[in-house]
Amino acid sequence: MTTRRLTVFILLLLVPVTVLGETLCASDALDRNVCLPGPATRIVSLSPGATELLFSAGAGDLVVAVSAWSDYPPQAEQLPRVGDSSRLDLEAILALAPDLVVAWVDGNSRQQLDRLAQLGVTVFWLAPREFEHIPQAIEDLSVLTGTPATGVAQAELFRNDLIELEENYAEASLIRVFYQVWDQPLMTINRDELIGKAIELCGGVNVFGHLPRLVPRISTEAVLEAAPEVIVTSGRQESDRQWLEDWTAFASLPAVAAGNLYLEPPDLLARPTLRMLDGVKHLCQTLETARARL
Repeated sequence: MTTRRLTVFILLLLVPVTVLGETLCASDALDRNVCLPGPATRIVSLSPGATELLFSAGAGDLVVAVSAWSDYPPQAEQLPRVGDSSRLDLEAILALAPDLVVAWVDGNSRQQLDRLAQLGVTVFWLAPREFEHIPQAIEDLSVLTGTPATGVAQAELFRNDLIELEENYAEASLIRVFYQVWDQPLMTINRDELIGKAIELCGGVNVFGHLPRLVPRISTEAVLEAAPEVIVTSGRQESDRQWLEDWTAFASLPAVAAGNLYLEPPDLLARPTLRMLDGVKHLCQTLETARARL
């Protein structure tokens, strides 16, 4: 039995002890030790990513409300909405009497969530910045919701698939990538953002990876100077290609000359959940196609 498998086996043996203990604790993204007297039974999720992670942790049946845009898995679309990243309906949340609220550092108001905490609601913050943070979040949520067996199993599958993906592209030839996340103002991501890490895993060189902000604003001139060999953005349909089509006006760009303008599935890469590996695989295949055109 490998060390990794042995570790999982030991963790699974400890599951009944953890669940039956008086207190369940996990460390959140704010480095707080969040504890509950027993497994959560009424959960409010305040971001689409948190919703997915809760379902992956085996706690989907315990979620009583979600935020706007929580559309996966399909069951989440049937749940009541209690606001979005701009504003939460605190009265609606309190009326649901949740024993756990799962928030997103980059998407929710700290002031509003601090108010909920002052009113006695337990808040657990998520902020995946590394691939490892995704399975860790699932394990932490599964502890707080009394479903650790599911959390451990799902997390281990993710880690194994990630290792295989890293090995597959470890020797990929480097290719210069510009990932566009918005057009007006023109915005991209740096190497610390999780999509930036996906680009590197696939053998891409993020031409704006060095910038200090996670989602920096840039200029058209900066893109022309960076001379990317691939330009990527997110979208589902041909109508979403307009941002890419706009770059065809600059025939001197290597990406334009090679026809390397690509749409990636938006939800897969944008949400740090189990499905992100599917998004990374798709991106890696895109960059393989782009290499063949240079």
